[in-house]
Amino acid sequence: QVQVEESGGGLVQPGESLRLSCTTSASISNFVAMHWYRQPSGEQRTLVATILRGGATSHADSVKGRFTISRDNAKNTVYLDMTNLKTEDTATYYCRARATDGANYWGKGTPVTVGS
Repeated sequence: QVQVEESGGGLVQPGESLRLSCTTSASISNFVAMHWYRQPSGEQRTLVATILRGGATSHADSVKGRFTISRDNAKNTVYLDMTNLKTEDTATYYCRARATDGANYWGKGTPVTVGS
């Protein structure tokens, strides 16, 4: 069973930055794609960013220009660099690893709070 673990969440002020990390127990190069999602309290989980095995990336319109997904294959880690954070970015952030056989592996999430 593949383990996925997010880290890096916390409390920040509007305009500040934060880096989230997602580390897997298996080589991330084995996965078709890695995704970051977020889920505000009481709301649905939505896709934030994706990085494909070939390196292509995409970001939700709401975070485009502020958030960047990247990876370090040697560390089996995917990052989400978040800048110019806004109160509406407050959510629990989840990482999803999508395997070639269709299996999906989720972490337990890391909370991000943006506010005073």
